[in-house]
Amino acid sequence: MAIYQHDWSAKWAVYFPEKIAFKEFETNRTLTYSQLNRLGNRTAHFLTRHFGLEKGDRVAVLAENCLEYMCLFAAAQKAGFILVPLNYRLAPPELDYMLALAEPKLALAESKFQHLFDATVAFHTLPHRWSLEALAQLLSGEEMAGFDQPFPPVPIDDDDPIFILFTSGTTGFPKGALYTHGMLFWNSVNTAMSLIVNTESRTLNVMPPFHTGGWNVLTTPFWHHGGYTCMLKKFDPGVVLRLLEAEACTIFMGVPTMLKMLADHPDFERADLSQLFYIIVGGEPMPIPLIEKWHAKGVFIRQGYGMTEVGPNLTSLHQRDAVRKKGSIGRPNFYVEIRIVDEHGNDLPPNQPGELLLRGPMVTPGYWRNPEATRSAFFFGEDTRSSADAGLPSTRGAWFRTGDLVRQDEEGYLFVVDRLKNMFISGGENVYPAEIERVLVQHPAVSEAAVVGVPDERWGEVGKAFVVVKAGLAQGLAALEQALVQFCADRLAKYKIPKYFVFLDALPKNDTGKIDRKALKALGPLRT
Repeated sequence: MAIYQHDWSAKWAVYFPEKIAFKEFETNRTLTYSQLNRLGNRTAHFLTRHFGLEKGDRVAVLAENCLEYMCLFAAAQKAGFILVPLNYRLAPPELDYMLALAEPKLALAESKFQHLFDATVAFHTLPHRWSLEALAQLLSGEEMAGFDQPFPPVPIDDDDPIFILFTSGTTGFPKGALYTHGMLFWNSVNTAMSLIVNTESRTLNVMPPFHTGGWNVLTTPFWHHGGYTCMLKKFDPGVVLRLLEAEACTIFMGVPTMLKMLADHPDFERADLSQLFYIIVGGEPMPIPLIEKWHAKGVFIRQGYGMTEVGPNLTSLHQRDAVRKKGSIGRPNFYVEIRIVDEHGNDLPPNQPGELLLRGPMVTPGYWRNPEATRSAFFFGEDTRSSADAGLPSTRGAWFRTGDLVRQDEEGYLFVVDRLKNMFISGGENVYPAEIERVLVQHPAVSEAAVVGVPDERWGEVGKAFVVVKAGLAQGLAALEQALVQFCADRLAKYKIPKYFVFLDALPKNDTGKIDRKALKALGPLRT
């Protein structure tokens, strides 16, 4: 039922009408909370009257970070539309699948991405097609001022979706995770109880809007708490360093790849980042040498953990523990329940690796029109099993299966061991690539490393390491391979040492900066 105030723009338009909510870096345009509320009303009125949209109708969007996107979100909170952010880096067949599955009543694209929609079959079957530029004209035109009156209240329940967020689809077809108004609220509460988020908070958002990180790590919690966000369309380390200082940012979020590029930039040492409370890091574990470089700069690293279907802000490592608990993702946020279980669902003792299960009001109810995927994503206990067996599963009270292997120490701190799907078995022993990668990047000649399991006649599977070497390396690659084997032998069990080494100029990454392991496996039998 509708318990929480869901129209955040309307609330802040009363409390802080002239406070800037969003700035678009590339154009220097801004929106105050009063303007955001007014244009959100205008958008909601126009979409309902002109296109006939109603609560629950999907709106697919193919665009970069921009003020118009924020107005669409404001309208979705008011009218109950479901936003479907799409990835403009995908190929038309991939977008075609998503459009056909989501069945939006309206799809709109930035003009530079329109050709992607045009090349799909599904786009041409949709009831309404529009452009981002047309929306921008609507929002700027004074002749549309008659649409600015408050939008009539629409009953919105906690379980009503506001997003369908597609997963990366590294295996099989992508799934559309439902992200609800209730999840939005509780993620914001968890975030503010873990971090310093209030009306004085300021940040840059460099994460793309087709990713939950672009919306729900800091943008929507800041919106909920009346903060300020400067949006960038693309990540550029020099620009970000300059803006972190110029915009007096209090918190910043990035993935380890971004933080490495920032730390390696020529302007890093002279950048004044004293106003930053800390930097939030997620996506994958951050190498300890990189953490130490930021700490030496006087900027604390707050490692955390999240995922599209849950939260995403689920755990946090407080800055006072950043050194003492290096490598940890911290402890669960306030309204997050966890379990660590074996393959049979039995709870495991401290320091025993197992799959992380999550439960709480920030968990997705499931995947859009995919009951099978929904059922397999949850662990149903005795109290929920009956509902799970009756057609479309009810996930209320069930535990979400993260697919991540973690361990929890005696003090309750969590450490990611690896993705369950990344684990391989060599000679009957479980091998976790992340453990090997953490060792490899400690070698002074290694910039980045990734390990995958490959078939082996004797052992079943063995490790293949893909290594990026730091610039200016004097020794040859053959000698370096021998050195890395010995380096691993001094720190790892024998069965964990990679059998193969491949040296690359760069590791392939996906759109969110994570290592693309599927692409690595596709590289074949390369050795050097």
